[in-house]
Amino acid sequence: MADKKLIFVIDDDPDIIDSISAVLTAEGFAVEIAMSGEEGIARLSKIKPSLVLCDMMMEHIDAGTRVAEEIKKRGIGAPVYLLSSIGSATASNIEIDRLGFDGVFQKPVAPAHLVSTIKKALGM
Repeated sequence: MADKKLIFVIDDDPDIIDSISAVLTAEGFAVEIAMSGEEGIARLSKIKPSLVLCDMMMEHIDAGTRVAEEIKKRGIGAPVYLLSSIGSATASNIEIDRLGFDGVFQKPVAPAHLVSTIKKALGM
């Protein structure tokens, strides 16, 4: 299914990965996952995501920022959204766009908000 948009989810919480994957798959997206920032960066040489969802705090507190920087450095061009358990506080206290993120989702992510935001970001 080459016409499916690929969403790349990078998070170290299997429950978050499972729930986001289920929602996006049900909406017709293809989903690839990585369980760490390091794995996410390594996978970027093998896949071409339409959009990336990345946890801010994984194995290192700034892992999400490092992944976003690497995506921008590689010129992948995909929007990058932050997944954070302190999402609204993060968005109001840091410049997420300066860190390489296009937006932030509060965990647990509301499925309808996730899908509508992704579709809007991808012009669907």
